[in-house]
Amino acid sequence: MVHLVKKVIREQEYYYLEHTFREKDAVKKKTIYLGKTVPKDVEKMKREFLTEIYKKKWLLSIDKIKENHAKEMKSMPESLKEKYMETFAIKFTYDTQRIEGSKLTLKETADLLERGITPKAKPLSDSKEAEAHKKVFSLVLEYEKDLSLQVVLYWHKNLFEDTKPDIAGKIREHQVAISGSRFMPPFPAEIYPMINEFFRWYSNTKGKIHPVELAALVHLKFVTIHPFTDRNGRISRLMMNFVLNYGGHPLLNIPYNNRASYYNALERAQTRNQEHIFIQWFFRRYIKEHKRFLKD
Repeated sequence: MVHLVKKVIREQEYYYLEHTFREKDAVKKKTIYLGKTVPKDVEKMKREFLTEIYKKKWLLSIDKIKENHAKEMKSMPESLKEKYMETFAIKFTYDTQRIEGSKLTLKETADLLERGITPKAKPLSDSKEAEAHKKVFSLVLEYEKDLSLQVVLYWHKNLFEDTKPDIAGKIREHQVAISGSRFMPPFPAEIYPMINEFFRWYSNTKGKIHPVELAALVHLKFVTIHPFTDRNGRISRLMMNFVLNYGGHPLLNIPYNNRASYYNALERAQTRNQEHIFIQWFFRRYIKEHKRFLKD
């Protein structure tokens, strides 16, 4: 918990934010100086202060995950690596599609992608998009250059050219709404300026913050711009994993059964314009997904 602390020195008042916490067997304290008066946005400053404290703690765990994952991959036979990535690709395809409304089960997705068995009594578009997603996921991991609007449009086009050819790879020119969400995406006239700003931000930021934080922000910022008529979530999660892979970190799957907390974190971050809400959720999800790599 962050507390506002007042200290009186030589009859002058000074204000600080203070957070006391236990680390192993020691009690530690973090403090920042606010000034001689309490800032009007002190509650926001409390949240940001706490986020920075926990961010450092989370990133220590995340770096250990990266290190132990790399050791495991290095010692793993090539055939087993291929199986590992195939399993992830199927699970990631199932969950990311299911979050967006696909009717395929995990077993149906696996049968389709591993054995070419198209499920009966399920929308053919779901099967086509699952096959396209696995193909594009491979393209994402193999792509050696950096993110650009051109490659994102290319990925979107390849994902949906067989099922939604009228919108595949095209920036939307009309207003859309997100079902069940209080967040309203930007107007069409705002999209290109926001997209250009997004890629400027990405170029200026990618070497200055941790790759896992960058992946979280890429996902949040891009899906908030909502540049496509449909399937923005899928593209954002592919971009997220591109950034993780590019930075040498294990990939992340967001499970369908965890979608409520995922939606909630996104919506709260968007409607309150507070990116730290989604970053905190993302760090927790990432560590939970890869907790086995934290064991010594």
